[in-house]
Amino acid sequence: MNPLAAAGLPRPDMSVAEASTLAQELFGRTGHITELGSQQDRNFRIQAAEGPSFLLKVANPEFTNDELLAQNEALRFLTAAGITVPQVVLGLSGESVYRYKDSGVRLLTFLDGSPLTSAGYLSPASATALGKLAGRTAAALSGLKSAGLTPSGLGRDQQWDLRNGVAVVERLQHHIQGQARRQQVLQATAHVAAALENLAGELRVQTIHGDITDDNVVAEPNRAGQAIACGVIDFGDLGYGWLVAELAVTLSCLLHHNPGEVGALIAAARAFDEQIRLTDTEIAALWPLVLLRGAVLEVSGEQQVAIDPTNAYAASGRDKEWMIFEQALALPFDLMRELFRSALGRPAECAPAPDGPVGARLLPAIKHAVPLDFSSTSPDLHGGRWRRSDSEAALVRDRIATATPASALLAPYGQFRMTRTEVDTSAEQATCALGTELFVPAGSAVHAPVGGTFTPTPDGAVLVCAGFSLILQGLECQLEAGTTVAAGELLGTVRSDRTVEYGRLWVQLSTVADLAPPQFATPDHAAGWLRLCPDPSQILGFRAAATSATGDDMLRRRQFHFAQVQEIYYQQPPQIERGWQHHLIDIRGRSYLDMMNNVTILGHGHPEIAAAAADQWQLLNTNSRFHYEVLGELCSQLSDLAPAGLDEVLLVNSGTEAVDLALRMAGAATGRSAVVTVKEAYHGWSMGSDAVSTSLADNPSALETRPEWVHLAAAPNTYRGIYRGPDSGPRYVADIARQLSELDSRGIAVAAFISESFYGNAGGVPLPREYLAGVYELIRARGGVCIADEVQVGFGRLGEYFWGFEEQRVVPDIITVAKSMGNGHPLGAVITTREIADAFRGEGSFFSSAGGSGLSCRIGLTVLQVLERENLQRNATEVGAHLKAELLHLMETHHIIGAVHGMGLYLGVELVRDRDTLEAAREETFAICERLRERGVIVQPTADRQNVLKIKPPLCLSMSSATFFVQQLDEVLTRGW
Repeated sequence: MNPLAAAGLPRPDMSVAEASTLAQELFGRTGHITELGSQQDRNFRIQAAEGPSFLLKVANPEFTNDELLAQNEALRFLTAAGITVPQVVLGLSGESVYRYKDSGVRLLTFLDGSPLTSAGYLSPASATALGKLAGRTAAALSGLKSAGLTPSGLGRDQQWDLRNGVAVVERLQHHIQGQARRQQVLQATAHVAAALENLAGELRVQTIHGDITDDNVVAEPNRAGQAIACGVIDFGDLGYGWLVAELAVTLSCLLHHNPGEVGALIAAARAFDEQIRLTDTEIAALWPLVLLRGAVLEVSGEQQVAIDPTNAYAASGRDKEWMIFEQALALPFDLMRELFRSALGRPAECAPAPDGPVGARLLPAIKHAVPLDFSSTSPDLHGGRWRRSDSEAALVRDRIATATPASALLAPYGQFRMTRTEVDTSAEQATCALGTELFVPAGSAVHAPVGGTFTPTPDGAVLVCAGFSLILQGLECQLEAGTTVAAGELLGTVRSDRTVEYGRLWVQLSTVADLAPPQFATPDHAAGWLRLCPDPSQILGFRAAATSATGDDMLRRRQFHFAQVQEIYYQQPPQIERGWQHHLIDIRGRSYLDMMNNVTILGHGHPEIAAAAADQWQLLNTNSRFHYEVLGELCSQLSDLAPAGLDEVLLVNSGTEAVDLALRMAGAATGRSAVVTVKEAYHGWSMGSDAVSTSLADNPSALETRPEWVHLAAAPNTYRGIYRGPDSGPRYVADIARQLSELDSRGIAVAAFISESFYGNAGGVPLPREYLAGVYELIRARGGVCIADEVQVGFGRLGEYFWGFEEQRVVPDIITVAKSMGNGHPLGAVITTREIADAFRGEGSFFSSAGGSGLSCRIGLTVLQVLERENLQRNATEVGAHLKAELLHLMETHHIIGAVHGMGLYLGVELVRDRDTLEAAREETFAICERLRERGVIVQPTADRQNVLKIKPPLCLSMSSATFFVQQLDEVLTRGW
């Protein structure tokens, strides 16, 4: 077979009826037969009424028997190696290959599973499985020769062998539609040829599958619904080839699933390398081969449609093939080489520059530099200053005003700049500085640090030195292009800025002579670009690099010292060091929409809270046994916000402490200990609050380990409880009435009933109508008290209601509140009647060290003031209504959404595998949260089944951000997770 000399390889002319006859006459197999897509062969699936399925393969006539027998031999060999592949089925005469109309005919077992082709986004788990399967297959096939198996059919010359890739493109390029597109493919192929020229001779050659892609693997879903490759099919491209081409082909197929993202590429390459370690030369050749694969796919696909217009399979793949080519072309070879080397634990291939002593300083008149901090931890960017379009320039102007002579302001190399962060975007921003930005007195002389060849540019110059290039921007120079300069020679002066006496000089190194690197890189590309553009500190004569911004060391330290019982969000958690309003920013300048931090009700970094805290720290901070104004003022305002009669306030430092105290007060007021609580509830972690907590997500043994004084009532969950619907309240109340009567008969008197006013822990599920009214009446009739846990839903989060119990039209005897009350500061309260408070006083005195401190009270007062002045409760109503309406709209197209719970800005999106059985989509929910994080949204699962997206953002959430969240959720549910 020599496809390079052939006119093309149209599929054999064969009907379904002929295939059915062949299957029966040659192999004795009958059943329902359907044709499957193929580029150059014919494939027919045969499904018998009972038993397994088979695949009848009718090969292109160009394939010889030797080539088909070689495929059969490889299938047997891989099976023995433990890799799932189709099995060869012998015909009635004992042969494995038959000829019919010049075509080879074989029968194989059909591998159950789904190809990855139809999948949208492929998760790191899916990419890892695909890379691992490709690596295992390559590693196994490398043993064919040592096993003495070298079938003659392996040496065929074929168009899919990337050793022939350049020739294939050149021969078939006339099939490409459009001159511009054709020229683009030819230029890219020439670039590949140049890159491979000095590498090809060192690339290992062995037997490879040659096409382990989304088309040619079968996958099974894991518990999260992610497709995990488990078997390899279609060995039509089997033959000798470059080992690294096996990985290149696999990586190429990921490009149309995850356009613009390198995470899946890195995951697949790492998994492949763990199976069969790549050499340095193979890593260098990898991305050129990915691009070559894209070019070959493009020309081959166009040729196939031209010679076989009825081939719908080939025609349908053309857009995908062009996308693969474009995506591969967009990423420079050198960048991808260093990204792969970094991910695979290899040192940088390029040496740090300059490699050797520096002859002179770039700016000899500048004696020292004052660093500028544009990072996410910069104290100069508080109060949302980083959101200004001129934030960097404004900070520079401030610093210039106090700068000393002979000094420079320096924005460090390698710093991830929060000032370049955008919010409400799914794409990473280019935040990592690949050079050093200097602000120096205008006219400062710039000298060559080492000798080189000078080339002026429109905004500066490039000095090409031995082993690296020095890129300067902001340089005024008179030298001619091609001028050879010596170390210490004057290159020019720093241009002046018309507004200030200082000028800007950008200094950047590049270790690749013909590569024009960007000034800033996105976080996912930073590891590669930083290797290609080294630290310029040596030529400046002072430190020009930022402290390495990596969260890896801190994460390891946390995992080692921070007890693991304290959970962490996400499998690969970002290190988040800044919050502003309803956004969070990590140390690499990536912004995230915060859809779950209900503690910071006003938003992150609120300047009034910061100012109030700072001011109070400088005045006084002591405990509530002292007398100071802010304590009385806070208690007075809380009393005014509570229903009439609830005018006694006890200040604490958390919701746990508030609930624990409320239980003690109920016992003191009634002289009893029995408490009724509902299932699927969480109230805290102390001995008392944990005793009444029944959340299985927090404690899988919660229902079996309650103390005897705790009595459990059914979860009043209107979506999945024992009674369902908003009108199910009376039925739940009737059950509690029977339960209380049974306790009466046993002589057990109830002290209290406690529940959330809005079923927050279950995912923001409203309680059924008349539920609390009926239960409160039953409890009070027996002399008990009613505790409303408002820790999550109080303070206006529901929008229409300030307190959750208002939605139920009841008044509790005790209110517990925390979280929102301090906007992140540890502050909570118990609000109750004077009668209950006086009864508790009989047990002794009480105080909380932090709860009633001057600092806590001042912050609590400020929170209430800002809530009112910024109309955040109204914002919760309006934005919450918009958000819920949009989420309900998503239910129409995404059946995984079983329900949208809640109101205001306390919502829950419940995800199910089946809307009838309500089987919880637990694993899917976690995976969806991971994918949303990748797209710039922070959200986490909640509820006992961990299948509800808890949506309780700061109340300053904007309409545009709410819309962005819905768009991202829609994208993830549409394209996969």
